[in-house]
Amino acid sequence: MMKRSMFAAAAVTAVALSLTACGGSGGSTSAAASGSGSSGPMPTVKMMIGGIDKQIYLPYKLAEQLGYYKEQGVDMQLSTEQDGGVGAEDAMVSGQVDMSGAWYNHTYDFQLQGKDIISVVQLSGAPGERIMCSPKANVHSAADIKGKNMGVTDLGSGTDTLTQFIASKAGLKAGKDYKTVKAGAGATAIAAIKNGLADCVMTTQPTVTAMENQGVADSAIDLATTDGATKAVGGNWPAASVIAKKEWVDANKDTVQKVVNALVKTMHWINTHSAQEIADKLPSDYVQNKNITKEDYVKALTADKAQFLPDGLMPAGGPKTIADMFTTLGKDVSKIKYTDTFDNSFATKANQTLGEKTTTTPAGADG
Repeated sequence: MMKRSMFAAAAVTAVALSLTACGGSGGSTSAAASGSGSSGPMPTVKMMIGGIDKQIYLPYKLAEQLGYYKEQGVDMQLSTEQDGGVGAEDAMVSGQVDMSGAWYNHTYDFQLQGKDIISVVQLSGAPGERIMCSPKANVHSAADIKGKNMGVTDLGSGTDTLTQFIASKAGLKAGKDYKTVKAGAGATAIAAIKNGLADCVMTTQPTVTAMENQGVADSAIDLATTDGATKAVGGNWPAASVIAKKEWVDANKDTVQKVVNALVKTMHWINTHSAQEIADKLPSDYVQNKNITKEDYVKALTADKAQFLPDGLMPAGGPKTIADMFTTLGKDVSKIKYTDTFDNSFATKANQTLGEKTTTTPAGADG
């Protein structure tokens, strides 16, 4: 979902390898189709993540580390968007990859453009973000955003939209009452606060903890937990998901089911394991670098782990909250049906196949 980020060298290499091998979704689609039967080869799926080393997006890589994609019979090729490069969701729409690990709200963005994009599995019920502000900014609520420079991952990104929504709850308008500026993520977001480019930035772990450790910024608004998100935006705010073209999903249902099976199994694993155990399974450069120690990463994940949904189901009320956000920001989504933006059937079947109990109250026709 985040449109731009700074990533580890290994992740950047993954992008290059994935996009070099990718001649458009046609190649992986045909492979997926031929591999849907028991006698065909293992289907290949290309998925780009909106920041693969971000804590909010850890399930995609964790599933690979646990061996679940291969266990379910799919050759998953993960990549990550680069700062200044093509966004993960845009890469999916253009056919560079088959699926995108991105925020669910992009389904509405694309459907407003006449592009039928849906979510096939929901990984989190909260954005996992915090609005971090310089102590000098004196921001403690949405109303305090007035007159401030608000840093977002990129202009037009999900963090930009979410910042506008939160500000609108306090009666503030972008451009008039405050200004949004591109601050990026990770080290660039920290620099934006340090250099005075931004008074606040919306960012995720582990950048949040790095900022706190360096005394650069404090958490002003919590969107990292379901309780915090509900307080800030008025309900469940489904974020990390897997989105794809409905046409591709319909043509590759067996393959999509394998991907969802792997991710749902991962979500149950996350739910039954500690933050330390999760961190131990991730690549070392994901959990410790010049900005954060592994101990801090674990501490941050312990605090925010509840954002992850245990069963991959779209939570009740989630689609309605997203639709309300677009309406509040002046976009007419009245012609978009909630049920046209997500499909719970894959996660439902995955839980049944895996013999897992579901705990999320799923969204229905009313969102």
